[in-house]
Amino acid sequence: MAAVSAPVVSLAKSSAKRTRELFGSDYTTPAPYFAERPLENPFQLAERAGLASRIRSEYEDVRELPPALAAKQKNAAAGARRKKVKQEASNSQTAKMIESIPPQFEANGGSSTALTLRAPGAGATPNTNGTTTGRSSSSLVRRENIQQPRPDWHAPWELMRVISGHLGWVRALAIEPNNQWFASGAGDRTIKIWDLASGSLRLTLTGHISTVRGLAVSPRHPYLFSCGEDKMVKCWDLETNKVIRHYHGHLSGVYTLALHPTLDVLVTGGRDGVARVWDMRTRSNVHVLSGHRQTVTDLKCEAVEPQVITSSLDTTVRLWDLTAGKTMGVLTHHKKGVRALALHPTEWTFASGSAGSIKQWKCPEGAFMQNFDGQNAIINTLSVNEDNVLFSGGDNGSISFWDWKTGHRYQSLDTTAQPGSLDAESGIFASIFDKTGLRLICGEADKTIKVWRQNADATPETHPLEWKPTLGRQKF
Repeated sequence: MAAVSAPVVSLAKSSAKRTRELFGSDYTTPAPYFAERPLENPFQLAERAGLASRIRSEYEDVRELPPALAAKQKNAAAGARRKKVKQEASNSQTAKMIESIPPQFEANGGSSTALTLRAPGAGATPNTNGTTTGRSSSSLVRRENIQQPRPDWHAPWELMRVISGHLGWVRALAIEPNNQWFASGAGDRTIKIWDLASGSLRLTLTGHISTVRGLAVSPRHPYLFSCGEDKMVKCWDLETNKVIRHYHGHLSGVYTLALHPTLDVLVTGGRDGVARVWDMRTRSNVHVLSGHRQTVTDLKCEAVEPQVITSSLDTTVRLWDLTAGKTMGVLTHHKKGVRALALHPTEWTFASGSAGSIKQWKCPEGAFMQNFDGQNAIINTLSVNEDNVLFSGGDNGSISFWDWKTGHRYQSLDTTAQPGSLDAESGIFASIFDKTGLRLICGEADKTIKVWRQNADATPETHPLEWKPTLGRQKF
């Protein structure tokens, strides 16, 4: 047979290859490569090849990180590995400190994860001599028992004096900074000045045409401020006993007012649902603190934030930034209208009272601290002195004295209405401690002012503290 030329051989090979590509899938056995992997669509192969070509042409120059960036990334990874190893070692050491693992237990290679330590023997105290083997636990620390702090002992309070003279409900009280006299405002539209030591009447100021609801004596000026249901806010000069300024702006009755301790600023609140900030001297309305949906019942001023605290019948307490004139926070824990506030004279805390509920808060964020449980009445007034005694007066004449630190009610009683008044006229509307904290003055619905004092002869032996710890209450 004659030799076949090279071009013919190459043509035959290419024809056979082409024939296999065309008909191999139908008439031939697939090669091992094709048996392991299914045949792909030629269009998918072409699309993949095109995509790979585009990726190579576009990203060829950035396939590898620059040397500086690669070194930084390598160092970061190494640092993360070192941190992880260090943290594991620290966790292991902490676990040993918590568990107090005995050496013999480590040597035995025990696999227990229990962290409760129990002495051998029945009834032994936990966490004394070693781990409890044979038990599996995921607890990391032992749960401590809730220990309610024991309240301080306070002497009981007793009625010292009853002052009569008003012809209407006594709705407002204010103490003079030198503790010489106090002022009272009532439903008979008058403001009366009383001697604190003797209880005798010194002066009667007339000028309001409706019930006087708020009083404040300035510690830095010879001024007395008053507000009432006649929408009027008045400034009285105590040297001439005359009104020297009026602050116009409220649209309805003004129920409460307070003086800023360091600024010449007066804050008032009332039935129009806003608290207004006044410049004491120019009488200009600096801010209108709007946000409450109902009557502003009480407000307090502080030298630091929150500089103004207001309570309202819309069940909320608001904390205000006096500089911006905006709300810093809203406390919505109460279910009923909040009628009373009380600032602690030395701590940065305050209390709020509503129907059957008194709550204690921490400034400046308004964090809830504890409840004062036990007085089932509408709380009209709250007062607290430096000895950590909280007084609360109810609409039904109930009186409660509490330990400020623990919330324990150590004394409770009912006020006695004066002869000739109705039994229903036993509500307590206003209260204030004098500057020493040794006298408590209350304004009541029987048109009298009652002065209370602590029993000087009482001792922890004669009047023991009636307190039993409970598991239901825990501070914070």
